[in-house]
Amino acid sequence: MVLQEAQIVVLGSFMTDVVSYVSNLPRMGETLCGHKLAICCGGKGANQAVTAARLGAATAIIGKLGNDSFGKSYLDALKKENILTDFIGLTSEALTGLAQIIVEDSGQNSIVIVPGANNYLTTEDVMNSRDTFTKAKIMLSVLEIPRETVLSGLKLANELGVFTILNAAPAVEDLEKNFYILSDIFCVNETEAEMLIKQPVTNHDEALSAAHRLMEKGCKKHVLITLGKNGALLLSRDDNNSFLEPVFVKAPEVKAIDTTGAGDCFLGALAYFLAYYPDWPLCKTVTNSCRVASLSVQRAGTQTSFPYKHELENDLFV
Repeated sequence: MVLQEAQIVVLGSFMTDVVSYVSNLPRMGETLCGHKLAICCGGKGANQAVTAARLGAATAIIGKLGNDSFGKSYLDALKKENILTDFIGLTSEALTGLAQIIVEDSGQNSIVIVPGANNYLTTEDVMNSRDTFTKAKIMLSVLEIPRETVLSGLKLANELGVFTILNAAPAVEDLEKNFYILSDIFCVNETEAEMLIKQPVTNHDEALSAAHRLMEKGCKKHVLITLGKNGALLLSRDDNNSFLEPVFVKAPEVKAIDTTGAGDCFLGALAYFLAYYPDWPLCKTVTNSCRVASLSVQRAGTQTSFPYKHELENDLFV
């Protein structure tokens, strides 16, 4: 497998995750004693790439790591996942990105990120990776890297006819219209949707209203709102620009141990199914992606929780 044959290109981020497990999330000014600590690989872009690769996708990632021990060990870890790393740069301008994650016993989490080296990924880096876009079917990106860099990737993918998925996270209130226009699938969770439209998203009706509001901002084809344990909402337009019937996809009922990275697992699976099962109805692709993510929340950790293809039920792939 050579770089030009990557079916999925991820334009995204890397984080060293420092994860503290506690009985409950701390209140303002409170100091808690945790019962477990883990240090592992994370970052939305890399998480999504790892999921896709573990499902069997030929996956490349474009990003920036610090020229430090964390960055070098992360690069080795990605190579072990069979992810194509030719367009990952090492910079001495900043340390590898860091995520401080607190996970309570219910599985819910609180996260603070310091992007570090991710902030040094440039539009020039994207243009230098043009070759890997030419054979790709899917381009998946996140907002943990500079916005102008993401836009350059979306524009290049559109120019080359590559299907684009934007995970608009972390959300920003002043997101430029081109992010909506250039994304074939615009995906956010409830919190991110709420920030973008400045309205609460706490139930199905509000989620549907949010999806329509996001469409009004310029989304050309599909809006996908992930709803945690409640699954996902898909709102689409047909070729005549008319809305199709919205689809609420249920997530399997499971006991969550750690929800960290579940959304990334979902998106990596979504990219995989879109690339390798392009004839499926999109609602089936979303449903199966929810099933993959539901397995990840039953395990601790971020990338450590993401399943390999052989761990999943065979009916996910037919």
